[in-house]
Amino acid sequence: MRNYFRVHAALFFVSLIYAANYSLSKDVMPHYMGPFGIVTLRIVGAVLFFSIAKQIVAPQDKLIGRADNLRAIACGICGIGVNQLLFFSGLNLTSPISASLLQTIAPIIVVIASAFLLSEKITLPRVLGIAVGAFGAALLIMSRNAQAAIYPHATLGNIFILMNATVFGLYLVLVQPLMRKYHAFTVLSRIFLVGAIIAVPFGWREALTADYAHFPLYIWLEIGYMIVFLTILAYLLNNWALKYASPALLGVYIYLQPVLAVLIAVSLGKDHLTWGKAGQAVLIFLGVWLVSRKPKAVAAEAEVPLVAVQD
Repeated sequence: MRNYFRVHAALFFVSLIYAANYSLSKDVMPHYMGPFGIVTLRIVGAVLFFSIAKQIVAPQDKLIGRADNLRAIACGICGIGVNQLLFFSGLNLTSPISASLLQTIAPIIVVIASAFLLSEKITLPRVLGIAVGAFGAALLIMSRNAQAAIYPHATLGNIFILMNATVFGLYLVLVQPLMRKYHAFTVLSRIFLVGAIIAVPFGWREALTADYAHFPLYIWLEIGYMIVFLTILAYLLNNWALKYASPALLGVYIYLQPVLAVLIAVSLGKDHLTWGKAGQAVLIFLGVWLVSRKPKAVAAEAEVPLVAVQD
């Protein structure tokens, strides 16, 4: 029972962390720092933390075998390097609400990737869910609204966010065997190191040339939030929760994240919820719900995590 409440608390806190980031990042980008600079600070901070933590907590634990090492490289590319570059590039160009809604496409990608990589069955409801979710995402990506003057490149930003959700969905399928086999710090230290090799060459210049001397206190706090909470703490809580939570429970928190993001964005004046976005959200949520339903024949078997809370 204690773990039950801890899992709920962890998943809610992770959802809240990511939901707040959609609005807080807008304060930093692009005036104080570009998106690639933020990614560089996040990943370098995480590499340092997880590398030190790994040596303290699990010094003898190592990835063994060519297959696991190649899988870790793929996870670092998809789940850290490419994922974060795409996410912050997209968020820089589009609105917080649009970005948070498109992130919920990741579970659909998980199911598609699982069908090819893990031979998971795709049922008719799932096919329908994929189609409905894709239609809702397409409407959201192509929509033009009153905020076009604020986000003139929103369509490109939405495409980046959709690509981000796609590579992260693939990452969830790839990383699961590693998380079950090795200590979390062992896996995270390796994949963040790979992610740094991918991302830092794109962002080191933005990170070094930022005018740190003129950063207001709240910008320092928001950058610290993105490194400590958004990157380190969220990854730790999410991976711990994956050991105990069912896909059905994780699915509930998929829907919660954009709801929290909308509430935060609207309350801070960072975005506005329109009827068009609400309708597109319904289509995406319906698609994710249909996709997340397990076939009855395999409902009791081990399941692939359907969670989209990583940026």
